[in-house]
Amino acid sequence: MTNDLATASRRYWRSTLTFTLSLLAVWAAAGVGGGILFAGWLNQFSLGGIPLGFWMAQQGSIVVFVVLILIYAVGMNVLERRYRREIGGAR
Repeated sequence: MTNDLATASRRYWRSTLTFTLSLLAVWAAAGVGGGILFAGWLNQFSLGGIPLGFWMAQQGSIVVFVVLILIYAVGMNVLERRYRREIGGAR
């Protein structure tokens, strides 16, 4: 493995790991924050007659998870295209 290829591969995996961990942090914040930490404050609002804190605990983190899956798919396509050219050029 050439030095350029190893460097490009390391940058690709660092970018992938950073992106994935960022999305996991958002999901954890939505699940824990919306369902547990801020549930009392969120309960002053309602969504379809249901207190928002309860809704976030039951459905909100799942909805956020599905949206994050879509963001992950699009974001990884962008990263793959960017680094595929770089890694292909280093070979």
